[in-house]
Amino acid sequence: MNNRERVKAILHYENYDKMPVVHFGFWGETIQKWFEEGHITEEESKNGNVVAKKLGFEFEWSANFGSAGGLMPGFESKVLEELGDGWYIAQNHNGLVEKIRRGVDSIPATVGTLLTDRDAWEKLYLPKLQPSSERYNLDWINEHKEYFDNVTEHPVGYHVGSLYGSIRDMLGVENLAYLQADDEDLYIEIIDTIGNIAYENAKAVFSTGIKVDFAHYWEDICFKNGPLVNPAIFEEYVYPHYRKISDLLLENGVDIVSLDCDGCIDKLVPIWLKAGVNTMFPIEVGTWEANIKPWREQYGKDLRGVGGMDKRVFAQDYAAVDKEIERLKKLIDLGGYIPCPDHRIAPDAKWENVQYYCEKMHGLKI
Repeated sequence: MNNRERVKAILHYENYDKMPVVHFGFWGETIQKWFEEGHITEEESKNGNVVAKKLGFEFEWSANFGSAGGLMPGFESKVLEELGDGWYIAQNHNGLVEKIRRGVDSIPATVGTLLTDRDAWEKLYLPKLQPSSERYNLDWINEHKEYFDNVTEHPVGYHVGSLYGSIRDMLGVENLAYLQADDEDLYIEIIDTIGNIAYENAKAVFSTGIKVDFAHYWEDICFKNGPLVNPAIFEEYVYPHYRKISDLLLENGVDIVSLDCDGCIDKLVPIWLKAGVNTMFPIEVGTWEANIKPWREQYGKDLRGVGGMDKRVFAQDYAAVDKEIERLKKLIDLGGYIPCPDHRIAPDAKWENVQYYCEKMHGLKI
């Protein structure tokens, strides 16, 4: 079997010959550290795929192509104010105003947004959020259909986009939370606008007849204590768009739908499952010890997973890696699950530990 066949077999609870060794990328600082330590050359450090292959990973779990669901065009990214000591205020392409410190790679603090009210929505944002053939390249897709038909080293995925996380990126967490109370009609209109673009994009893409193995969403709308949106509100207003897109995907032979959401996602899982999103990713172990087992016990085999490997062991030793693999074996036995480091591999990871993990996973008996 090849990796494309293996992934499809695993996520459909069919027989397979070995578990593919999957990753989800690396922090830039991680690759830089490994270069400085002499594990990779400067040329190799410029390509994460090359680094992954050298370690022993077979492919990264990610969609291979997608369409544009956000602002077209985006706003000008610019510095608005210098605050001193490396801090500054900047506006990004989503119109979000953030406080940032140079040289620090972390999530910026949101301090404002251009999307202040309905007037700003209608004048500044809505014109940039219209369905358009510029959001997808059907010529490119038609040219690459044969290539994707013949890919064997990894599954082929279509990136649907984001139905709520992208709105958070335009408003910020607090502003989005307030909007649903301050102007519910506008809140709903924004959700419907984004959902409609995602549907129309997917409809156009699959009109070409292209065949993919899975579809994929990005959301990142949870933190360590749970969702950043009221699940009841999410189900009422966002669920219908997921369901409509899932029905379109099923019509085009796509029955594996994965979703990237960090944090504690438990309260949103049943909504996503009902909406046709059946593969949770990256299942962050983190401080909340996310695990596919209790989800499987609660929802049955409808729920699949990719991720859930505690990447923190890469900072420890071989014994810690061995212990983590033993834990993963029990989850693999549940079926419908592919282990993958639970997020991008961090700078504290030791090269030899990651390499050892890959070696052990290649030799894993199923």
